[in-house]
Amino acid sequence: MFEALANPPQLSCYTTSLVCCLAAEIPDVPRRFAEATRLAVRTDLPAGELAFSHHTRIDITADGGELAYQGAADWDTTREGLLAELGARGRVLAVANTEHIEWAPGYGRAAAPHWILIGGRRDGSWKVADDFAALTPHGEQEPFLGWLDDAELAQALSPVREFGPEVPRRDRLALGGATAVPPMSHYRWLVRTRADRAPVRDPRNDVPDDGQWLFEPVAVLSHILATLLADPVATARYTDDLWAAARHYSHRNAVLVSDGSLDPEVAASETGAWQELPKILRIAALSAARGRPRTGLVEEAFTDLIRATEKSSAVAPGKG
Repeated sequence: MFEALANPPQLSCYTTSLVCCLAAEIPDVPRRFAEATRLAVRTDLPAGELAFSHHTRIDITADGGELAYQGAADWDTTREGLLAELGARGRVLAVANTEHIEWAPGYGRAAAPHWILIGGRRDGSWKVADDFAALTPHGEQEPFLGWLDDAELAQALSPVREFGPEVPRRDRLALGGATAVPPMSHYRWLVRTRADRAPVRDPRNDVPDDGQWLFEPVAVLSHILATLLADPVATARYTDDLWAAARHYSHRNAVLVSDGSLDPEVAASETGAWQELPKILRIAALSAARGRPRTGLVEEAFTDLIRATEKSSAVAPGKG
């Protein structure tokens, strides 16, 4: 069985489990994730559509091995796939559904993909860890560690049936770069693949996919703002992505402050602006749904974040 990561960083529901999964093979993975954090946005999608890459790949090993999705339409095949990866590595990331995991605030009412970590099996039950903790729109989620039987795990991993176009894009880029994703109607999990030779170039420098991307922090935020101002209703679709970015940058800044790379006051300003943004976006999304867009509120929040980001970029190594 895997050993839990002590004090795992509180990131998104995907990246928290990703970091915990990689802890056994990557020394100091929380720092590696902090160094990999950067928000990129794709600019060549139809009007009102956005795709995000939150970090560069941290799962690729020196020999070119990487994580990759697998999927199956039925539980029996899924069960065998989970057992195979569990036997090979002692742990396996699996894609759960918040509507069907009892410890999630959205249980029984809100469906969304959610990564969990399976770390053992005995007496017909699976050891499941979910270190994600946050105050969500549906309530407080606390970390979970426990055992699920076959039926309970199958239920927890039930595919999400209804979703917007941003969800498959989010899953495709969940590892930082584009990854082939099985149909959303399938059970899904991730496996460690092995390459025959080392990669020719450092995968951390790769563009996320073959689209057109912005990486410079102010340009990224400005493009997102322009998209949301042009289509205020779209705010609801992307608030979760920007909430995840806020958590990633909060972790990144804390690491930079701890090693003296970033002034604490500069970090506090940027972190505070990031944390305020999703709060404002949730208010604006509810208002837009009622036919009363709050574009001024959204613009003000982004302007504050852009100013704080400019100060942070001037002093933080490798920003953007």
